[in-house]
Amino acid sequence: MAPRVVVLDYGSGNLRSAQRALARVGADVTVTSDLAAARECDGLVVPGVGAYAACMAGIDGLDAGPTVVDRVRDGRPVLGICVGMQVLFEAGEEHGVVTKGLRLFPGTVTRLVAPVVPHMGWNTVDWPDGSALGAGIPAGTRFYFVHSYAPPAVVAGALVATSVHGEAFGAAVESGCLAATQFHPEKSGDAGAALLANWVRQL
Repeated sequence: MAPRVVVLDYGSGNLRSAQRALARVGADVTVTSDLAAARECDGLVVPGVGAYAACMAGIDGLDAGPTVVDRVRDGRPVLGICVGMQVLFEAGEEHGVVTKGLRLFPGTVTRLVAPVVPHMGWNTVDWPDGSALGAGIPAGTRFYFVHSYAPPAVVAGALVATSVHGEAFGAAVESGCLAATQFHPEKSGDAGAALLANWVRQL
């Protein structure tokens, strides 16, 4: 039976493209704001585009934070994508304003220090040994990014894949059942499909 995946609809993110990408690699995917479905599925995807504060406001408006936190506490898989990754951290700082996140990863998301921001386009990712997301993906493989803010390149207690745009930053983070990518796997062609297939296989 195909693993049941919920893409959480809280008003932000490329929901349909994520749904299609996950379905292509064998998941039974539902896009919904139903928190019971988000609790009960085999894998929960937290998408997100735009501003950190707006994404957190959407999550809070749905009261979805406790559902995500409870899943992780219970060892049930969660995948964050783009700003959906960023909100898993303790906080995000935008325009001098700090917004509290879900605090599942330590650290703060900050603006990239680079000559050109946003970072938009294809970039390589350096995968750490033991990464489940990056398993079997050749070195030098490119993924699609579009962001102005990013998590740190070192996250205590987690495996971090890094990319460089002006400075090194966390491109993917994994800790137990919790995984997240700063890039968009659903827009990353075969490379993104390989990563999503790795995640779905774990479910």
